Amino acid sequence: MGMLNFDAVIFDLDGVITKTALVHGTAWRKMFNTFLIEREIKQGEVFKEFTHENDYLPYVDGKPRYKGVQSFLESRGISLPYGTPEDKPEMETVCGLGNRKNLVFKEIIENEGVEVYESTIKLIKQLKDAGIKIGVASSSKNCKLILEKTNIIHYFETRVDGIVSAELGLKGKPEPDIFTTAADNLGVSYNKSVVVEDAVSGVQAGAKGKFGMVIGIARESNKDELTKNGADVVFEDIEELGGIDGIINWFKQRK
Repeated sequence: MGMLNFDAVIFDLDGVITKTALVHGTAWRKMFNTFLIEREIKQGEVFKEFTHENDYLPYVDGKPRYKGVQSFLESRGISLPYGTPEDKPEMETVCGLGNRKNLVFKEIIENEGVEVYESTIKLIKQLKDAGIKIGVASSSKNCKLILEKTNIIHYFETRVDGIVSAELGLKGKPEPDIFTTAADNLGVSYNKSVVVEDAVSGVQAGAKGKFGMVIGIARESNKDELTKNGADVVFEDIEELGGIDGIINWFKQRK
């Protein structure tokens, strides 16, 4: 173990392990555009489309559900009551809109299923064979559902997701809480742990937590953005990393 220089790797879920980041983006787009069209009809506000590049990536991606709603609404100067997590999806509150988005997301998952990134699963298997501890840290409250549907939940020794965060009162990304909690659960120090993330808010969290290495996965052709916000190295896919040997080499360079 000592030869490897690191003891654990903590993976984000959506966009790193599973191909659900785009599903989230689609669900947010459908929900918000319906909401914005309704506001145009009811209040006469000019409809401005919610788009992936201009709205989802800067305001929503990687953040806890209700924080994402709030962030986007603030960007448009829209003020709504916060409400409570128990709000019905038809309610015009921050929580209501978040719950409405979750219904859309689950419908897409049920109808279309979930795919994994095989390169990431291959790396996870290599790491486990080498005795490295593996965790998953995600803002999503659907994390356990997704891991079960893809039959990969057994790979992870700890799971810190949206549900766990709510129970423990953890702050969402870009704060490092979910990653530091995962490391604590694994019994490893942060400077001997690696974080793998695809969202800007995620690499910011890894950097804030002072992890030994933050790997960015640029699924959105956003390599420069991830590098600027805290990623030590950035690849378009885990395959480019070169497996466990690649992590060892990059980790040594960080020291």
